[in-house]
Amino acid sequence: MNSETQSITTQLGSFAISAAPPSAARVTAARAVLDTIGVALAGAGEPAARAVQRVIEKTQGSCTVLGLASRATAGDAALANGTAAHALDYDDMCFVSLAHPSAPLVAAGLAAAESAGASGRALLDAYVVGFEIEGRLGRVMNPRHYQRGWHCTSTLGTIGATATAARLFGLDAVACGHALAIAASEASGLKENFGTMVKPLHAGLAARNGVLAAQLAQAGMTASAAAIEGPQGFLGAMDSEHPSLGACAADLGSRWEIVETGITVKLYPSCAGTHPTLDALLDLTRRERFHADDVESIEVGVDPIVPTILIYDKPSSGLEGKFSMPFCAAAAVVDGCVGIDTFDASRIGDPRIVALQSRVSMTIGGDLDASAAPLTQARVTVRLRDGRVLVASANGARGYPERPASDDDLAVKFMSCATRAMPQLQAEQALTALRAIESSPAVRTVMEVLWR
Repeated sequence: MNSETQSITTQLGSFAISAAPPSAARVTAARAVLDTIGVALAGAGEPAARAVQRVIEKTQGSCTVLGLASRATAGDAALANGTAAHALDYDDMCFVSLAHPSAPLVAAGLAAAESAGASGRALLDAYVVGFEIEGRLGRVMNPRHYQRGWHCTSTLGTIGATATAARLFGLDAVACGHALAIAASEASGLKENFGTMVKPLHAGLAARNGVLAAQLAQAGMTASAAAIEGPQGFLGAMDSEHPSLGACAADLGSRWEIVETGITVKLYPSCAGTHPTLDALLDLTRRERFHADDVESIEVGVDPIVPTILIYDKPSSGLEGKFSMPFCAAAAVVDGCVGIDTFDASRIGDPRIVALQSRVSMTIGGDLDASAAPLTQARVTVRLRDGRVLVASANGARGYPERPASDDDLAVKFMSCATRAMPQLQAEQALTALRAIESSPAVRTVMEVLWR
């Protein structure tokens, strides 16, 4: 075991505990916290979230379970809130880690912050260090790790959530390194479960496991210093593209992934692989004013990663619909929009959508930029019955870092989500409190607005 392998967990632990994120990083983190709490409030009523809530309902604790008038232990609250945040697939994305970073990071961070009596700024700083470690892992491990079937929201998310929780619990660098090594043995999550209730559970498990790993290390549990980079460690066992963090870890604290590459805010509650296509299709329908009955066929060209995620040609449930290009494309043309209600069970069998989705095909587009990040490009060809052929290309989508969601976009999305779980006035008060979270002396105070 060489010294580099021995030191990597302590190096990561030292960064997680002592890094001083720039103000721009906290601004992005605060937007992520706001957005994630909103989608968790909306997702709290979904079947996956309800199942978790039933399991934890008898536990006692001091941490808020979003969408319920109850509290739970830190681990149980993180499990419930992480699952709820990912239940609608409306939570944010990162194209470096190929993960939904905020569902686990925010869920673990809120639970740890409430437990530790931490401030809003401490929560944001802790979110940032977790995000940065995830980003470095993503650069080293992907795309191979993701293509082999691992769900990065859960695998990388467990490591990131651990760093976030460890910082808020006040661990030192050595203990945080042990926590990250513990987390390396907890991390899992299989893409074969996409389109089922287990996919949102992945985010909840990552958050819960992050809290648990930090608690265990705080209680004195130790782990192998080689758990991440060793021959049988996290990178090796989980099909990392590269065998070592190397230079990717060397710039921690001097280069900030969250500032440089940013976070993608979802403006559609479906898999990110559908978003460029949805933007292109919706723009075409508005500009050319055609309807579903006018369409002979829709051809969608995508990058090679997209078909490994959008695996349902004929979805039988709303969850499967989120991972179906034919359904999403057809619904966009039929309804002229895509929102939470698009994936209601009653819409899956809508005869207008079913008829059009049979005329939607998805192929790997040879004319797309091979150097572009996965899930960011699409080329849409719509053939109309009157002989017209309409073509549109998308490089990214609305809400992506290059076309960021505005403060108004975030507010509209938050209110549409939060009012599914609370009255309008309370949702407005929550929005105000969350917008000022960085200056809050205690996260508990902010959460009280959401809980009462």
